[in-house]
Amino acid sequence: MNALERDAATPPAGLLTDLIEARAAAAPEAVAVIADGRASTYRELDHRANRIARRLIQLGAAADVPIGVCLPRGRDLLPALLGVWKAGAAYLPLDTALPVQRLEYMLADSGAPVVICSSRSSERIPPGYRGAVLALDDDGADVEAQPPVAPDRHTDPEQLAYLMYTSGSTGTPKGVMVRQRALVNLVSSILDDAGAGHGGTWLASTSVSFDISGVEMYAPLASGGRVVLASDAEAKDPTALLRLMDAHGVTDVQATPSGWRLLLACGFDRPAVRVLVGGEALPAKLAAELRRRAAKVTNVYGPTETTIWSMFWGVPEEPDRVLLGRPLARTQAYVLDPTGRPVPDDGTGELYLGGEGLARGYANRPGLTAERFVPNPFGAPGTRLYRTGDLVRQASGYTIEFMSRIDDQVKIRGYRIELGEIQARLIEHSDVRDAVVTVRSSEDGDKRLVAYLVPTPGRRPDVADIRAHLAATLPDYMIPPTFMAIGRIPLNTSGKTDYRALPDPGRRARRPAGTGR
Repeated sequence: MNALERDAATPPAGLLTDLIEARAAAAPEAVAVIADGRASTYRELDHRANRIARRLIQLGAAADVPIGVCLPRGRDLLPALLGVWKAGAAYLPLDTALPVQRLEYMLADSGAPVVICSSRSSERIPPGYRGAVLALDDDGADVEAQPPVAPDRHTDPEQLAYLMYTSGSTGTPKGVMVRQRALVNLVSSILDDAGAGHGGTWLASTSVSFDISGVEMYAPLASGGRVVLASDAEAKDPTALLRLMDAHGVTDVQATPSGWRLLLACGFDRPAVRVLVGGEALPAKLAAELRRRAAKVTNVYGPTETTIWSMFWGVPEEPDRVLLGRPLARTQAYVLDPTGRPVPDDGTGELYLGGEGLARGYANRPGLTAERFVPNPFGAPGTRLYRTGDLVRQASGYTIEFMSRIDDQVKIRGYRIELGEIQARLIEHSDVRDAVVTVRSSEDGDKRLVAYLVPTPGRRPDVADIRAHLAATLPDYMIPPTFMAIGRIPLNTSGKTDYRALPDPGRRARRPAGTGR
């Protein structure tokens, strides 16, 4: 059968904390993290993480228990994440930019008994939260009073590493449960197979609530390198990111295609830097431009449910198209038709992924887990495959090429968005009787969300009020910049939305969106 598989051998032994502790023992004074303009050595990172871990155990941290992490991007972020693992628990990233209602849902759904924060970020914790709050600055004495040695707590590789919430098609986010073993496999394969360098200096600029941040933070620490952690302000400023690259000799940078466009526009041209691109489809023109300005460019692909990245492809000098390539180590990829059979050479079908990277499933969603994580008919009994929902073509040479989505999930600036979640929030508004959300692309490949609203009879949609309604529960990247009122949702002969019949909003719809009418 036509299947792609890389090395089904046993994955690397141990945990990421084991690898980082070994680095701290071998080179304790080597710089591990640069954040807030200051350097922390491996010894300092390890000791701080150990103290946080011991305090978390006192507060109730345990195996498979999610611990909320609501911290700004600074010196305490990485010690906190590692401290959660050393306590035997899993972390739940809580982006300080998210609406409080969304954070409240994530905390309630996960049952997190503790939230790590700072005095500044504590105001983002929902008022109704009843768990323990550990502010690493205000409660610093309680942390510093702990011994700097690792707690005696065994962590099984099958335990959870983190719980990552993504957009949900039913109107509420869903939490993906990622195992320690899967994360170790991802980091080792990125270092060994996908072109990243051992001991490199990585720029870390991605929000911790976006799973690709794990590559930027853990690949360098696991291999004796260093992390250059951009602050919250720097992460939003491509010029500041370029300054960080030059100031600290960054060797590896990861970003979405949208992020790379911004960096290129600000003058990125670093022949010694290795580039990872993922999170969205990479246009061939952008791939070629990056290839001319960097040492190496690797296109990476993978859903959150299979632990960050699952496939990689080295971009040649003058690509005429961009491929997903081949699987990372201990990963299997199958292109199947609607009946579950492998497609012929050059055929198209849905991409299914299996192997070490598979998540445990969705927290508190057994039905959805069973729907998306299906039995693997080609593997050993009990193994599973994840249905990606991506339509792909099995190209020549047993590589895979992305074609489109099968459902209405989209990616914008690397963020996975279920259009159904936005639509569910829109029709809650009293001005809106019905709504449909779609994506429009510009000539250079930039994407934007467009919301088409069918007004409630007798009402005129107030766009400013609708924006405020969405902002109460949705992150900024899920709020459409463009709204357009229409008389009805056009349907095709099957009774489904006819997206081709939706009017082009053009410029006229964007002006009212900014005025509130």
